[in-house]
Amino acid sequence: MIDSGFSFQWNSLFLVVSILVLVVTCGLAWIACARSRFRSSVVWIELFRVLLVALAVLLLNQPEMIYQIDPTRRPTVVVLGDDSLSMDTTDTGDELNLMRTRRESIGHVMDERTWAAVQQDADVIVMPFASGAKNDRTDIDAALSSAIDGYPHLRAVVLASDGDWNAGATPVEAATQFRMQQIPIFTIPVGSQERLPDVELLSFDVPALGVANKTLRIPFAVESSLAQDHRAIAKLTASDGTEATREFTIHAMGQTSETILWKPQQTGEFQLTLSIPMHASERITSNNELSMPISIPEEQLKVLVIESRPRWEYRYLRNALSRDPGIEVSCLLFHPGLSKTGGGNRDYIASFPSDLAELSQYDVVFLGDVGVGEDQLSEEQCRLLKGLVEQQASGLVVIPGIAGHMMSLVDSPLGDLLPVTLDESQPTGWGARTPSHFALTEAGRHSLLTKLADDDDSNARVWAGLPGFQWYAAVVRATAGAEVLAVHEDASNQYGRTPLIVTRSAGAGKVLFMGTDGAWRWRRGVEDLYHYRFWGQVVRWMAYQHRMSKGLFYSPEQPRVNQRVTLSANRLGDDGNPLAAREVSVRIVAPSGQVQNVLLENIDDTWGAYAGAFTPSEAGDYQVTMPSEAGDSPFETTIHVQHAKVERIGKPARPEVLAEIARISRGEMFSLKQLDSLQNAVAAISVPTSQTRRVQLWSHPLVAILMISLLGLFWIARKRVGLM
Repeated sequence: MIDSGFSFQWNSLFLVVSILVLVVTCGLAWIACARSRFRSSVVWIELFRVLLVALAVLLLNQPEMIYQIDPTRRPTVVVLGDDSLSMDTTDTGDELNLMRTRRESIGHVMDERTWAAVQQDADVIVMPFASGAKNDRTDIDAALSSAIDGYPHLRAVVLASDGDWNAGATPVEAATQFRMQQIPIFTIPVGSQERLPDVELLSFDVPALGVANKTLRIPFAVESSLAQDHRAIAKLTASDGTEATREFTIHAMGQTSETILWKPQQTGEFQLTLSIPMHASERITSNNELSMPISIPEEQLKVLVIESRPRWEYRYLRNALSRDPGIEVSCLLFHPGLSKTGGGNRDYIASFPSDLAELSQYDVVFLGDVGVGEDQLSEEQCRLLKGLVEQQASGLVVIPGIAGHMMSLVDSPLGDLLPVTLDESQPTGWGARTPSHFALTEAGRHSLLTKLADDDDSNARVWAGLPGFQWYAAVVRATAGAEVLAVHEDASNQYGRTPLIVTRSAGAGKVLFMGTDGAWRWRRGVEDLYHYRFWGQVVRWMAYQHRMSKGLFYSPEQPRVNQRVTLSANRLGDDGNPLAAREVSVRIVAPSGQVQNVLLENIDDTWGAYAGAFTPSEAGDYQVTMPSEAGDSPFETTIHVQHAKVERIGKPARPEVLAEIARISRGEMFSLKQLDSLQNAVAAISVPTSQTRRVQLWSHPLVAILMISLLGLFWIARKRVGLM
């Protein structure tokens, strides 16, 4: 219902001035009419003048239209309750000092019966937020925005939360909107500002694939809020019953990163579970264990060894690879100066692979003391090897020799893949009469490639006792992005000690540089123990990405929810030639059954390489399928997406966030013990009241336009009758 009225905001001075102006105007109008002998046109113009002055005098006294609006709809009060994972933290007490979770402590607030007094004058909407699948993060801004957008007659909001927002915009932005619309927010903080004593297993980074009977080094991270360091034993349990343990120190008030070793005994699909024992002071029991899947496929790695002459390093390397039951080796021996290539048994091939399909079968390629030139590699073959690494995710192992043929690779397509910069003034490297030794770097002490013993201390002793080498390549330094695992124990330059074992990623694959040809000497006194183990680890580490990428592969290896996942595929037909399509479609089925199609675009015509990306929105196993096309086989893979732990139990409450929201919106913050006061405050503000709306005519833009128009008409009329 609306009642209207009219009023002036005048005072005595304005009234006297108004009367004087009207009297003077009327007198002047009478004189003008008398002079014209009361000509009708002049009379009308003077009346128009008096009307204009009267209107101006009226506006000078500030007239207003007043509308009294009585509400016809009940106002709305929204009660928002935080239902996120952090509300499961047990750190609040009741009247009997019994510990309860934060969610339980606001249970009375979220009960509609609590607001019975308010419901007499307003509609009360009790609404939890960050519930269900969204309870892994808290978005207070979205909750407040949904309230102000969804309820046009909103009069107040009650917000009960621990204040630990970790998603969306800052809640201050929503609080500012509430202030502009004069809607107060009353806040109720819950939870302790001190973090609970806890040891939490943060991550367990299990690779997607492994190899039977080969040790995996699996990283994990632990966070502690305890006041003191303590020793703990991490236990890994596989679904086949095998176990592994790792004793380590958990550092106080911080994160600890460690690794645990596990050797799968057979092929198949496994579930690995890592657990950390409970500490006596811990208050949270649900975050000391994580589980991840891993696949151990049948192993038959294909390795291509390319060499110029059969030096000692080549001979012992070939024997080590040939005797490994999980490796199928092919050797290409160029024999510069001789009329034929190859050797005398089935391990040898007569020529470089003739097509892409044949070359792409190799998981790892070893390049010995071989370069670009007559009776060696061609520029085109170097280009194919580069594509094999970058597009097919194969591994490349580079082992230079005293002949210096490798120096010619620097200016070839393979030059971009080398993880080191070579000294071109010393192509044949450096030799010495006395043996030299490797010195492991910090990265090398923890790498699976250089692991020749079961623990770090024993491994360091093994490397220190290995027979030395008497020749090494003339390396200036490692290239940007490369990782140095071992250096020369003595030789150095302006960049530091000479790198000898260096790795780097190249496209989808990996490259390893071995700067000496003396690894065969490691057999002295121990036969095959270290020599076979080292090269077996190198092959499997280098081949891992290619084995995982058979047809369709992805990165990162263990993605998390809302993390961008890159999909790559190589499409070759039965004839060995790449497909000509500019794009291919991939079908992705989410754990919930939702299906989406992702287009992969052609990024390399030579290898039929395609790439695209998608962002998983839920945790679990995603089934990825690339449908078959003419002359091509279908590709399938499973991507396990980890849950992104944004919301965590045990984090300190943040009442300062709720205090700021209440301050900005001109509301108030109450404790749980002040619930009665809160109810009274909400009830008082939610009582329906009439609203008064004033329309100030004296400053209204339409009135200004009217005055300007009338003055224009007055001027035109005077000109028409000849008074101007």
